[in-house]
Amino acid sequence: MLTVDLLLGTCIGYVVLLFAVAFWVDRQAGQKRAGWLYSPVIYTLSISVYCTSWTFYGAVGSAARNGLEFITIYLGPTLVFVAWWWLLRKLVRIGREHRVTSIADLISSRYGKSASLAVLVTIIAVMATTPYIALQLQSVTRSYQVVAGEADEALTAFWVAAGLALFSILFGTRNVDANERHHGVVAAIALEAVVKLVALIAVGIFVVFWVAGGVGGVFEDIPDHIFEETGAIFDARWATLTFLSAAAIICLPRQFQVTVVENVDERHLATASWLFPAYLFGMCLFVMPIALAGLKVLPEGSNPDLFVLTLPLQEGRQELALLAFLGGFSSATSMVIVAAIAVSTMVSNHIVVPLALNFMPSREAVSGDVRSLLLITRRISIAFVLGLGFIYFRLTGGSGALASIGLIAFVGVAQFLPSLIGGLFWRGATRAGALAGLGAGFLLWIYTLFLPSFEGSFLIPREAIDHGPWGIAMLRPQGLLGLDGLDPLVHALIWSLGINTLIFLFVSGLSEARPLERLQAALFVDVYRTDASGTARFAQGSATSEDMFVLAQRILGAVPARELFDTMARDQGRPGQLPIPDDAMVLRLERELSGSVGAASAHAMVGRIAGRQAVGMDELIDIADETQRLIETSRQLAEKSAELERAAALLRDANERLRTMDAQKDEFLSQVSHELRTPMTSIRSFSELLLADDQIGPEDRNRFIRIIQEESLRLTRLLDEILDISGLESGAIRLPLGPVDPEDSIRAAIDTVSPIARTSGVALRHNPGPEGVRVRANEDRLRQVLINLVSNAVKYNAAAEPTVEVTSVIRKGMLVINVVDNGGGVGREEAVSIFEKFTRGSRAAHGTGSGLGLPISRAIMRKMGGDLTLEFADDNTSFFRIHLALATEGEETVPRPKDETGTETETPAAE
Repeated sequence: MLTVDLLLGTCIGYVVLLFAVAFWVDRQAGQKRAGWLYSPVIYTLSISVYCTSWTFYGAVGSAARNGLEFITIYLGPTLVFVAWWWLLRKLVRIGREHRVTSIADLISSRYGKSASLAVLVTIIAVMATTPYIALQLQSVTRSYQVVAGEADEALTAFWVAAGLALFSILFGTRNVDANERHHGVVAAIALEAVVKLVALIAVGIFVVFWVAGGVGGVFEDIPDHIFEETGAIFDARWATLTFLSAAAIICLPRQFQVTVVENVDERHLATASWLFPAYLFGMCLFVMPIALAGLKVLPEGSNPDLFVLTLPLQEGRQELALLAFLGGFSSATSMVIVAAIAVSTMVSNHIVVPLALNFMPSREAVSGDVRSLLLITRRISIAFVLGLGFIYFRLTGGSGALASIGLIAFVGVAQFLPSLIGGLFWRGATRAGALAGLGAGFLLWIYTLFLPSFEGSFLIPREAIDHGPWGIAMLRPQGLLGLDGLDPLVHALIWSLGINTLIFLFVSGLSEARPLERLQAALFVDVYRTDASGTARFAQGSATSEDMFVLAQRILGAVPARELFDTMARDQGRPGQLPIPDDAMVLRLERELSGSVGAASAHAMVGRIAGRQAVGMDELIDIADETQRLIETSRQLAEKSAELERAAALLRDANERLRTMDAQKDEFLSQVSHELRTPMTSIRSFSELLLADDQIGPEDRNRFIRIIQEESLRLTRLLDEILDISGLESGAIRLPLGPVDPEDSIRAAIDTVSPIARTSGVALRHNPGPEGVRVRANEDRLRQVLINLVSNAVKYNAAAEPTVEVTSVIRKGMLVINVVDNGGGVGREEAVSIFEKFTRGSRAAHGTGSGLGLPISRAIMRKMGGDLTLEFADDNTSFFRIHLALATEGEETVPRPKDETGTETETPAAE
């Protein structure tokens, strides 16, 4: 039987276990014997602090109310870790280089170590964390009431808040230096991550296979409203929730703490980029089955947020219910511990310490006074934040669904996003822009979402929420300036984050950054190319090493301060003495102190206690800017020089091509002249003989006339071929293309050449390809190419038993026609020039051809979208291959134009 005593005893025992783990791990880390602590798995499990009681209890409630909408809370972080891990890597690198202690510290450090900006970010973080704390109080209180019965809700919530505050103080404020990392806390959080995952999966397996009787039983008779809500996937609310969850995994103070501050090796992000999404998948795997089973099994009106706990109780599985309660308790406590550490660090570093500096003597030499102040203020801050969460819980009546409470916090922390992202990637982002944007977004978040969540019980009455202040409808918090009809969450995000971003960009564009801002902007934006430890400081003053040592003792404590100064002295070659307070030593001290009190406070304290001020910082930055401009100018000149060199290379290539073309032109004209001169010489010679000698007999006269006629025909063919190839290569001739049966063209070519083949004793063979194939070609021109190839194979085949074989096959989406003879073909040494104009192979050297047949044939094939190539077989013999594109289905033949006599002609190219 699950009793209150058993429940409380289990929780106390669980807390004692966590303390034991944290204490043991801290001792191991102090003795340098906890190498496993630096495992990427431990780091990833600590990031699972994202999964609070909202995801443990509230995700099921969201699924029962709104279908698959709960997935968005897991989808956003998954997208960040899978696709935007480079952003997280840059944050981690900056955090290590600048010893960042919180998100407020990072933003203030980026914008010139602005104290006012740090205070504003801290206030927003406190107020955004308040609803989240209330969410944890509500989940633990209500889960306790399920077991304890009708326990007083307010009293229970108070003791839960007090217990969580004590728990967080004992866990999170045992040392000052936030940058020394809380190894024990990280280990305890990793253990809690395993507990809540195991608990949720155990309940899920029980529900699916015992309560529902299997996977099929879970998805039978699904309530209609689940389908209705699921149908709204990818609407404005879906996109808003995905964006908010993605922003939360970056901007929530607790997530920044575990992801950036507690990171010991940025390479761990590579593992986290897949392991953390896998963890989220495990957490959401059984959410929908539990929700559906709860809607079917539990009485109507049961709270869906508690299905994880009430389903085992309903089935009498007390031990499983206890495990579920422990999982929810782990989810709440892990969130509260880390959030309390993060927020209390921000409050003490950016609010309490700066105020204390104004009232404490600048040279008070009491070792450890600031250290004690920091510890006290952090403990008070934890109690204060838990108190705010309790007040919020009481004022809202604890009536809202867990998911809706968490989303209020998400919109609040999303206000950090413009200043954060802009600061990381935009040098032009300024402190004024960040302050203006954050301030405007913060006020709009309060007015449009935070205050309406009290439902009229705090500051704004219910009537003002419904009808606007003083009855002005345009000022309604959830319908501002007439923007009605939107989901309240979408409405609040559009106004707060939209105005925040616009003002940030606008004011940054108008304002000028201070010198220190510009320096920090360069260090942050170019963090992979710069090193914060190498930044020089030019300062003057009368501070001594003793002054610096006293300051370090007041903040770090006597022993850590002594160790630090001994290290700096050894680095200066002064072992056993105090280091000289030069620029490097002052900068290093400021960086070390920033790990305890933040960058802005450390900067102010070092400047005040040392009596130093930067000399000529404006001039220094101007010099740096001028240097940067010179570097940029040099880079641009180098790029221009490279462009000019590339242009010169292109001109040289073009000139070389022109020279080659000019030489080819001369060679072509020479070859044309030679080819034309041969028949013209014959015609001229025999014509002169006929004219000069009247005594020539009739037989010789007829023979001379026949020679003149043959040479005239040869000259005509040569001129036609020259005009043909010129037209094809220049584009002056366009061939009408259409579907052609290639086998018909092959048979026609063989029929044409067969008389010559019979006379020469050459056997012609045709191996047809697949039936019904059509190619995209010009039928007459294809036949011309085939006749040329087959006739050449017949005429120049010197084999003892000459054969010519024509085959066609489909290969790689094209029709391939091979013309193969057994005469050996073209040699490899001739293959390079065989397609050049007026070139004849060795077998055709004594023939009557012009040497234009093959160039014309290849030009025709390329004009038809195919090609003509010379291939070599394994036995080193060659053959010609025609490549033709297949005709598309339904393609029609393009009709050829006709001349004035009605004869079909080829299409000339447009002028």
